[in-house]
Amino acid sequence: MGKYEVFKNAPITEAVLEVVVLPSEGTNVESLLPFHEPIKERFPKIEQGKEVRGGFKVGVGSASFVEEKPIGFIFRSHQENKVIQARVNGFAFSKLKPYENWEAFRSEASDLWKLYSYIAKPQKILRISMRYINRIEIPLPLRDFAEYILTHLQIAPSLPQAISQFFIRFEIPNSEIPAMAVIIQTIENVTDKNRLPLIFDIAVLRENEYPVDSPEVWIDFEKLHDFKNDIFFSSITEKTKELFR
Repeated sequence: MGKYEVFKNAPITEAVLEVVVLPSEGTNVESLLPFHEPIKERFPKIEQGKEVRGGFKVGVGSASFVEEKPIGFIFRSHQENKVIQARVNGFAFSKLKPYENWEAFRSEASDLWKLYSYIAKPQKILRISMRYINRIEIPLPLRDFAEYILTHLQIAPSLPQAISQFFIRFEIPNSEIPAMAVIIQTIENVTDKNRLPLIFDIAVLRENEYPVDSPEVWIDFEKLHDFKNDIFFSSITEKTKELFR
């Protein structure tokens, strides 16, 4: 029995697992293309991944500019609910709704990472992270966010309590792992069912150097997942849980 409840209607809209690496000399975008061959039946859709940079040139004819630099490939499944990023400097695997469970997600990500590391042959791992984006539809009218979420925006009692929009960000260190959590909260427009969608975005990351084939990577991913769960379940109320059951 797990420490936390598994919900029938979990609010997860996207889960992302990422590994950032130090590439080997000579690794380029073209050298990553063979990654597609063994997965093309499951991930047939391919596009080039690009890094977009912008700036402003000063001088005669000053103007803003945008540069696009190819950094790898993006592979999508048939239904586009699974996405792989194979980059020169790293790997990421995303699962969109519906999200089954951590064990299935981790297992598939681990297999794809092994394939990436075999093709890309990075020198070492520099950072591991995961991100869970939750969309919690709160019934209206709402008197206080604390009815549903304990980590939230609070307005001074003497001010009007109605909110049309907000965006808040928290950074919470965990010295035991060690790791850092980045929490973002915002709201979307009220739905036609008179519900207020609260976006509860939790990212957890660990900066650490690992050998590419180190089993410690997946042990630490387990710790990051536990950290993410501690944040999520410590932040929601029983009233919120009823929305997911």
